[in-house]
Amino acid sequence: MDPFEVYDKRFAQYTIPIVFLEKLHTGLRWAEGPVYFADHRCLLFSDLPNNRILRYDEETGQVSVFRADSNFSNGNTRDREGRLVTCEHRGRRVTRTEHDGAITVLADRYEGKRLNSPNDIVVKSDGTVWFTDPTYGISAEYEGNKADSEIGSCNVYRFDPRDGSLRVVVDDFKRPNGLAFSPDENTLYVADSGFWPNPDWPHHIRAFDVVDGRLSNSRVLADIAPGIPDGFRVDVDGNVWTSSGDGVCCVTPGGDVIGKVPVPEKVANVCFGGPKRNRLYICGHTSLYAIHLNTRGAQTP
Repeated sequence: MDPFEVYDKRFAQYTIPIVFLEKLHTGLRWAEGPVYFADHRCLLFSDLPNNRILRYDEETGQVSVFRADSNFSNGNTRDREGRLVTCEHRGRRVTRTEHDGAITVLADRYEGKRLNSPNDIVVKSDGTVWFTDPTYGISAEYEGNKADSEIGSCNVYRFDPRDGSLRVVVDDFKRPNGLAFSPDENTLYVADSGFWPNPDWPHHIRAFDVVDGRLSNSRVLADIAPGIPDGFRVDVDGNVWTSSGDGVCCVTPGGDVIGKVPVPEKVANVCFGGPKRNRLYICGHTSLYAIHLNTRGAQTP
């Protein structure tokens, strides 16, 4: 299999002819939430239905259990102090793992009502924590605990650790999912994966202008098919590398899907890593993959 599908000549500059898609680990039930720790040369990622967070050692290639009972964790990221920040389905909360291993709850309720099941998360350079809250973790027992939504909607939130405030920034999504900022943080991208479970609902990524912690000028960046856009990351040129039903699509800041990294199973999420941030880690349905690209991920903690 060719490691790349080129739809537009602009994609060729991001490919490397001699690389190949590497399968690093398998035996997972639904891999999610990859986050790279450059200072430890490792990747943490969720094996969601198995209720654990795994650790891939980049130097040895070994995979070990980082957290055996992860509260059915899904999305993970790092804050500006290098701490792990996690979305927990079963806990219906967002937590931070302190440097000593203690766990701090950042958000679990909005206006007194329990969150649905926080899904994916990103930390802005000002320290604010932005996350999505669909109902996937409470719609079945498989990746959380089945329960009714207390809030009654699926929102995107902004949490400010400086004053503990939690605010809804978008409330008109069917199922908000992955999210990421543009390199200059003037744009926030958010996936709507409502197509799963309702084929009449969206399978696109929306873009918003970010001004003073608020969002405006909503527009659809791109429809993603087959499958849905789940998690994604942005490279230094502002391209969005997003999961889909059969690989990782590259979407320009203007919304053109210019190429794809084919993967032999559904893809849930991706993350840039490696010493040069040019290795794309890919969380497939059952396996962890990686491929080197001729670009680098936008700088993150």
